[in-house]
Amino acid sequence: MSDLSSIRLGFVGLGNIAHLHCDRLQNAGLGALVAAGMDVDPDARRIFAEEYGAEVYEDPDEFYADVDAVLVTTPNKFHEQYVVDALDAGRDVFVEKPLAHTLESAERIADAAADAEGFCMVGFHNRFANPVQALVEYERNGTLGEISHVEADYIRRRGVPGRGSWFTRKPIAGGGSLIDIGAHAIDLSLYLLGYPDVIEVSGETRAQFGTREDYSYLHMWGEDRGASEFSVDDSASAFIRCADGTTITLEVAWASNRPGSQQYYVRGSEAGAGLDLKDHSLELYETATTGAMHHRTTEIETGEDEPHALEQERFLAAVAADEPPGTNTVEQALAVQRVMDAIYRSSEQGCAVSIE
Repeated sequence: MSDLSSIRLGFVGLGNIAHLHCDRLQNAGLGALVAAGMDVDPDARRIFAEEYGAEVYEDPDEFYADVDAVLVTTPNKFHEQYVVDALDAGRDVFVEKPLAHTLESAERIADAAADAEGFCMVGFHNRFANPVQALVEYERNGTLGEISHVEADYIRRRGVPGRGSWFTRKPIAGGGSLIDIGAHAIDLSLYLLGYPDVIEVSGETRAQFGTREDYSYLHMWGEDRGASEFSVDDSASAFIRCADGTTITLEVAWASNRPGSQQYYVRGSEAGAGLDLKDHSLELYETATTGAMHHRTTEIETGEDEPHALEQERFLAAVAADEPPGTNTVEQALAVQRVMDAIYRSSEQGCAVSIE
């Protein structure tokens, strides 16, 4: 298979996330056909069929027989079931982050992917942003020197995604802000460091806002069903130590009394960098002796991009070439899952924990 337009895509889990993916595919004009959908909810199947002209299924065997590749966009708890089934059916798979709702489930996905004919790609779209790719190249060409530390913030002033939705129920989501947006921050930090092995984590998770009956906000992504359906964290802080001596500080929050932020600072021996994913800006920070000792801040301007579309294009190109995409691997997603699990364990135990 070499033509993207010949790829028949199937979606498992036909809620909002599936619709976002389908809309991006169509807006980007990537050419692949949204051929089929599968969901346990008959209303979700009906709406998906009407909106995208796709066949919809209840029976997994019929669904997998009708598609070339599968996008799993279910709640976290069901990732394992459908990713493993799709891989067993010989299909290539794209699954949204996190890999799973628990470390044990993520490990079973990794085992299945290691033995599968097809590949599994995990949805960490921030890697594909133009300023991120520019920063990675500056790292590779030695501009920053030896990287020692990354500061990572993914903070919302108010951004709990629908109290009472599956996002805020631990048995289904596995966790809250750390699992949801923290997965992105951890992945991008490790990606910028070249994915070193993590050996120790110290962290604290909190639920200070979502559990309050008087929780105040201006906007909410989903319906607010109240504090009784909130059983996860709404913020987390962590220090992550890697085997090569590099470190990461992490701040994550669905809700906080401070301005929102998606900023990353990379510290290198020759230069540093500041990346802001809210406005897609990138700056380099250097100190030089040319003429006189001075600081130099360079603003890097990149073209507009749509990271989700670039991620989808990479997935489809890999399906067409019948070759793994070489990025967003299950092994890397499993490393992120181990870090998140360690942060939760550290918070529960009140001390740093090791990752073997």
